[in-house]
Order: sequence, then structure tokens, then C-alpha cells
Amino acid sequence: MTAALLVLVLLWVPGLLAGAAIRLRGWTLAAAAPALTYGLVSIGGLLLGKLGFSWTLVTFGAWTLLASALLLLVTTLVQRRWPAHVEDDHKVSRNGHLVVGAGLAIGLAVGAVTFMRGIGTMNRLAQDWDAPHHGNLVRWFAEHQASLVSSAGVISNQPENTSYFYPATYHQLLSLLLDKVGITLPEVLNAGALSTVLIWPVGIAAMGLAWKLPARVVAFAAAVSTWFSPFPYDSLWRGPLWPYVAGIALLPAILALVAYLVRPRGVTGPLAFALAVAAVVGLQPSLAFIVAGLVGIVFLACVFRLEPIDWKRAWPTLVGTVVLGGLAAVPLMLPSMGAATGVAAMVWPSEATPAGAFGQMLTFSGVAAFPQWWIGLPALLGMVVMVKRGQMLWMVGVWLAFGGLYAATVSLEGRVVQKLTGVFYNDHWRLAVLLPLPGAIGFGVAVVAVGTWLVNRYRDRLPALAGKPWASVAVSVAFFLLVTLLSGAYVDRNSARLAQAYNDGPVVSEAEQAAYRWLGERVKPGERVLNDVFDGSAWLYAVAEVEPVEWTFYGTPEGTPNNYLVRNLNKINTDPEVRADLNELKVRYVIIGKGYVRLEKSLTPGLANLDAIRGFRQVFKNEGATIYEIEGQEHVAESAGAAGNR
Repeated sequence: MTAALLVLVLLWVPGLLAGAAIRLRGWTLAAAAPALTYGLVSIGGLLLGKLGFSWTLVTFGAWTLLASALLLLVTTLVQRRWPAHVEDDHKVSRNGHLVVGAGLAIGLAVGAVTFMRGIGTMNRLAQDWDAPHHGNLVRWFAEHQASLVSSAGVISNQPENTSYFYPATYHQLLSLLLDKVGITLPEVLNAGALSTVLIWPVGIAAMGLAWKLPARVVAFAAAVSTWFSPFPYDSLWRGPLWPYVAGIALLPAILALVAYLVRPRGVTGPLAFALAVAAVVGLQPSLAFIVAGLVGIVFLACVFRLEPIDWKRAWPTLVGTVVLGGLAAVPLMLPSMGAATGVAAMVWPSEATPAGAFGQMLTFSGVAAFPQWWIGLPALLGMVVMVKRGQMLWMVGVWLAFGGLYAATVSLEGRVVQKLTGVFYNDHWRLAVLLPLPGAIGFGVAVVAVGTWLVNRYRDRLPALAGKPWASVAVSVAFFLLVTLLSGAYVDRNSARLAQAYNDGPVVSEAEQAAYRWLGERVKPGERVLNDVFDGSAWLYAVAEVEPVEWTFYGTPEGTPNNYLVRNLNKINTDPEVRADLNELKVRYVIIGKGYVRLEKSLTPGLANLDAIRGFRQVFKNEGATIYEIEGQEHVAESAGAAGNR
């Protein structure tokens, strides 16, 4: 667990320094720290890369200290010139903090246990489609000590693309720890995913307190926040969508920061919000639209006087936020514009009827064979109570807006739906992750409301409870324990869903990784290894620092030497172009893995029957992979280098 602890330290410490510098305090500081850290990585990676600095722990540490000092200076100067008038009529008692801490501890424990049961071991690699690309990008930044993703086009089969873009803040952060103190690639990837699970309930707690919910409500909300399947577990097995999920995990903390804009505290809110915007844009640009939607709903509530705001005091803060947020986001978003058309063109089939989708929205369950009744129905009750009381109505609006968009996307197809969800790849799974946000708050409200109602309802029959403030608390706790007993905190369900993509194979097994490491000890600098496109060997570089011919499951474009080789290798004795391409790409070894990323995939015909073809010598074989050395290619790297030096 060393990797997990170090990733958590790396995520929180820089953000705590920056947050303290701009005068964030308490729960909001604790929750916002990861967002501020990611913001420092996004901005720092761009600046340091453009200035030619290497990307290491030392340079990032120096950048963090410099940025924090500048933030402290700016905050101090602004506060002296325009002192902030802070009015806090919602002070949380010491016992209240302890209550919230207890609920948070439950949420953290359930999240950690569910995650670890789901993946089995920190050395296990995710088996789904996107995982090797994330691993390769982390390895690229670590190996090259670079922070500009434009230099990494080769890992996406685009070696000539000097304008290559992929949101890389997540990978930049994790690369700082790869191979440090023995931390392996699977460990750093899984530690990053675990940190996402743990960030979420801290954010829920901070958000609830920032928006003046009672401590008891916040405690139950934080406790249940890691029980919902749509977030984070579904997007940790499907994809996995690690950077996107990391950004979603920051949303509660960002909404806590929005309270600093509605109730201004000087320059603290705008600076923190700008860093947080840089974080989510760097993690996944589409998250900017979610943040805009969430903030827009909050301010609509303010416009319609559903949330109190002093516009005279707030407008300078709001203007400053727009300016600083734009300055932070625009440089990071511009490179993504080139890929926007391809993203919006994605089409995913419906997975529910309109009635079924509406039911998924009402139970906060997402795509599932069996809804999460035990927490979904109380959360729905909480939404009703919030409407009746006029409490945190903007959160009800978040549920209706994003829940409705999810329901439409999962059940309907058409031009309108595609336009509305284009920035999310038209993927309903990416919208389902927002259901637990209002779901957790609704659940907390419902549990406290049920406890209060039951005590009031039976006060006459149990006079001993009359006037006892602990009575409703005790009943609420009893109700929560009953839900826990009946649902099992959904640990079994969610760990089983997560385990779908965390097994020893079939895409990449321990045996295949052993084969990759065998190659890593023998492949010479400059050589590449020829591999099949679907058998998991896209992990070669991430695991063993060996460059493959096929970097991704998407394959290489037709007409390239890479593509021709994979399709025609077994014609080596009859097709001169095969040998020419082997020499051009400097290929000496071929690896054939067992198991494919999709069940319908199979071995590319050009790599079939190598045992029976003259010129291929089997040099390694285990239950997961076979490796061949190609005769005549033993010195291909040296000969290519010599030719280049003439």
C-alpha cells in the first residue's frame, strides 16, 4: 500500500499549501486540496514544458512552492486593499465536526474495502479498452521527464503528429511517482484509481457544510456516498475512464468553492475556483461543461431567490471568477478543439426503455439489472423533503437536469440527444456518474427526516422521548443501520462490478507480463517488437518500456509499414516488402499473446502459424504468450544506426 499512501500525499500536500496560501480553511480546504493539486499540475505542466524544464518531483515541488508564494502574495495584497467582510452564521460545533468525521470515516472505509475487493491486488492491471493507453502515457511522461503531451503522439500511433492532444493532467501527476521507491506501474495506476474513490466522500462532506446543511445530514450523506454503483465503480471497470472519474470526484469540492462566490470571502473564491477549473479541464475538457452546468444551476437558484445572495457584494467576485477561470481554462482547452468533431461523432446504442431510464433516474442506480432500492428510495424521499422545505433546491435542480439528460441519453437516440451529449461522447455512462451527487445528499436528508418524523409521530406513546434531543438522532442512526444491514452497503454488488475488469487476464495476464519483462531485458535501444493489435500487448511499453509496433487497440492506419507488417508478416519469405518494413521499423522480436480485449476478436491472419514458417525461432513460451526471434534481424538496431551515421 506504499503506492496508495504516496499518491494520496502527492494529491493532498501541494493543494493544501496552495489552499492555505489563498486562505481556504477547514473542510473546504481539505476537500479542495486534490483539485488545487491537479490545477497546479495542469498549469505547471504546460508552463514548465514550454520553458524547457524537465518534469520531475523536484521541479513540480519547486513550482508548487513558487505558485503558493505568488498566491499568498496576491491574496495578501488584495485583502489589504479590499478587506473581505465574512459573515458566517452557520458555525459547526465541535460535536458537529465529530459527527461529520464519523460519517466520513464510514464512507472512506466502504469505498476502500469495495475497491480493494474488486481489484483483488494492487498489482492487478485493468483489462478493458482504455487502460493500456493510460498506462503508456504515464510511462511516457516518466521516462522522458516531459510534461507536454504533444510529444507523445507515438503512443497513439501518430508519431508524425506534433500537435497531438490527449488530456494528460492525471497521467502527469502519476508519472512523478512511477518507479520511485519500487512503485510499479500497476500499483501507481491502482493507487490513482483508489484516490478517486477516497476524494469523493471528503468533497461531499465539505459541500454539505459549505451550503449549511446540518452536520447530521452531512454525516449520513458522506457515509453513503461510496455505496452508489454509477460513481465511481462503473466507470472504473468500464473503460476505465480514470481521468474523467478523477475529475468527477472533484465536483463536490468545487461546489463547496462555489459557496465562496455566492457568499464572497475576498479573492479566495475566484483564485481557488480558477485552479479547480484548470484541474477539471486538464483531466478531461468535457468536464468544463458539467462544471458550467452545475454553477449555472446554482446561480439560477440565486436569480430566482431560491438561494440567498447579496448581488452588490457578490458581483466583483463573480466577475473576477469569470476572468480568472477563463485565463486558466482557455490555454488548456484550445488543444482539445481539434478532436472535438471526432468526440461528438461517437454514437452508443440505447440500453433502456424510456420508462426504465426514468426508473434508473428515480433510484439513482444507472444501468443495472436490479436498482439500488435501499439507498435509491430514501434518496428520492430526500429530494421530496428538500422541495417541501425549500432546502438546497439547486441540488434538486442538478438531479432533474443531469438525471433527465442521463435518462434521455440511455433510452433515446436521435440528433437532439446527440447534440446535447456530444461533448460526453454521447455516452450515457459518463452522465450516470452524476446521479450519486444529489443521491448522497438526498439520502442524508431523508435519514434525518425519517428519524425526526418517527420521534414526533410517536411522542405521545413514548413520553420518555419528549424533549430529548438525542432521540431523533438515535432513531436516524437506527434507520441508517437498518439500511446498511439490508443493503450490505452494496459492497458485494459494487466489488463484483469492479472485478469484471480486474482479473488475471484474459487481455493481459501475469504470464503475459512476464513475457513483456523478458523482452524488456533483451530488446536493444531503438528496437520495436511486433505484436497483435487486440491481444493485450499494447501494454508492452507501459509494463516493460518496450516499444511495440501496435500501440493501441485501435491499430495503425492502413498504408503504414506497421499495418502492413501485422497483416503480412507470415509472407516474409515471399514478399520483399515485409523484410523492408521490418528493417525500417527495426523489428527483431514478435510476441503473440493469449486472450483478446473483445471476445469477438482473434489473431490477425498475418501473424498466424509462425511455428511452421522458416525464419521464426521460438525463444520464449509460457501459458500466456509466445515470443519469436526473426532470423536476419539480430543486428537491425545497430545497422540502422550505422546507416544513419554515414
